[in-house]
Amino acid sequence: MTKKEANDVSLHESDSEPYEEEELTEQLSIENINVSFEVIEIHTHLPQYSDECMDLINVQDAKMQKTKPSRGKGYTAGSSCITNIVIKNKEAKTHHDSGAFCTCVGKNYFEKIYANWQDQLMPVEGIKFRSCSQNIHPLGILEAEMIFPRPAGSIRLAFEAVVMNNCTSQHFIIGNNYLNIYVIDINNHKYRFFTIGENERQKFAFPLEEREITVIRKVKMLIRKYLCQIN
Repeated sequence: MTKKEANDVSLHESDSEPYEEEELTEQLSIENINVSFEVIEIHTHLPQYSDECMDLINVQDAKMQKTKPSRGKGYTAGSSCITNIVIKNKEAKTHHDSGAFCTCVGKNYFEKIYANWQDQLMPVEGIKFRSCSQNIHPLGILEAEMIFPRPAGSIRLAFEAVVMNNCTSQHFIIGNNYLNIYVIDINNHKYRFFTIGENERQKFAFPLEEREITVIRKVKMLIRKYLCQIN
């Protein structure tokens, strides 16, 4: 290679280096932008924490998915989270209560289902229980199993319940502890149901309430009346 050719090659290489560096920097910038967009997109799909000091942005009005109650009647739109279970081969009821700190049951209701339960109590230590403005007196903790019956397959849950002396509820209360442990999710869709664990296809429906049954009966009567008229 002649000296001139060597200089030309050297010049060509030195000219190409800044171009490659500039191209690489631009490519990295684009990749950083893409990564930033992906991170933002991921964060928008994750549960986000609220902060009283944060700026309010992108405020949207929530759309009601069901019939809006009349003014002053909003309190009537609630539905019960009480469902049927089986304990000790006896029918019972339980209430899914995410506002309850722990799973509990009243003594009077428990005596109807569980015989000789006093001899199996474990002590409750170092905690006080309150319901609204009332103090609740715990008698002890009892281990038990409840079964959620379902035609396509039932599920058994082992749990510990605090037996309360002055609790008047006529059902068990599944508190936040076992709602979290078993991942029991309540879904308020067009028809209400709950799932247990990771199997979201296995759905348990809440029993119809009396007012819902009354509405269904009225609709059936209207349909029968209409059919009689056209026939």
